Amino acid sequence: MASSPSSAALQQLKQDLIQLVDQLPSSEHGEMMYKSLSTLVHLAESEIDRLDWKILKSSLRDLARGFEAFYPHRHTRKITIFGSARLEPETPEYRLAVEFAHFVVQQGFMVMTGAGGGIMEAGNKGAGPGESFGLNIQLPFEQGANPFITDDEKLIDFKYFFTRKLFFLKETDAIALFPGGFGTQDEAFECLTLSQTGKSPPIPLVLIDRPGGSYWQEWDAYLQKHLIQRGLISAEDDCLYTITDNLEVACEAITGFYRVYHSSRYVGSQLVIRLKEALSDDAVDRLNTEFGDILLEGKIEKRSALPEEVQDQEPLPKNNINGTTNLPRLMFHFNQRDHGRLYQLIAMINQLGVPAPETAHPERK
Repeated sequence: MASSPSSAALQQLKQDLIQLVDQLPSSEHGEMMYKSLSTLVHLAESEIDRLDWKILKSSLRDLARGFEAFYPHRHTRKITIFGSARLEPETPEYRLAVEFAHFVVQQGFMVMTGAGGGIMEAGNKGAGPGESFGLNIQLPFEQGANPFITDDEKLIDFKYFFTRKLFFLKETDAIALFPGGFGTQDEAFECLTLSQTGKSPPIPLVLIDRPGGSYWQEWDAYLQKHLIQRGLISAEDDCLYTITDNLEVACEAITGFYRVYHSSRYVGSQLVIRLKEALSDDAVDRLNTEFGDILLEGKIEKRSALPEEVQDQEPLPKNNINGTTNLPRLMFHFNQRDHGRLYQLIAMINQLGVPAPETAHPERK
């Protein structure tokens, strides 16, 4: 086994890192850059295998490719489309996925798929040139990039499933699932798990079947019988998703989610919900009456942007110069447990509020 670097060499390396960060063209995020590089130095002091370094190297390359590809489009909402790679173009599910992707792009969204065949191909096809991403991974079968994304600069090749999945979940503002196999089921349950536990921000999750199909209805029957009835998940957890075989219902579940609700984040122990338009005092009173059970203390209150939010505001494109700073807000001490109820609260916000003017970009974040 090779000997560990000497203490003096590591100290010199740390000093070199500080100088490197200081000399970078943009040191706006210098502290985080230094901490990231320091982590590598820390690993150099540890006893880890060559395979560990290979995994780290390949993971970082995956992350770099993803960050660079998504950065220019970070202010446009995106919808991830999951489903079987084995469904052929003549199947109703494939045709429906093409139509769905085409419609949501017309509404201002972009589309993300796994870049393969079947439903993934349908999503890229329906979105049209330049309006979709392909997050590809090499498998011994089924997974060549489809012809509708092959020559697009937004085709990203990943080595690992976990880095690929990170970008699906990090970048998406809605998820549409069509029938599929193990991979689709895995994606459905992971998305639900992240929503149920609050590890991802609230987003609409729509399960779409062919007209008259029973794939997701039978899946839901399993959840109702074996999970909800036995108390293994909360009764309100079925509010985390919408099941439909109707394209208009599927699209409304997504666009309606962002009718008044914009986004959310935690500041300290409080949840901040950003809105496209302010709610009336009567509407906020009703929210407090209906959802007092999910508050740890206090009330749901109107607020403007907090100092922490303004400080974190990143540079914005010219057509979105104000970002989220000027958006009205609701703030409260959420119990961080009843996320099905949180989805119900967001649905009521969208019912009680007045939609943003049509002149505003509907899917700008």
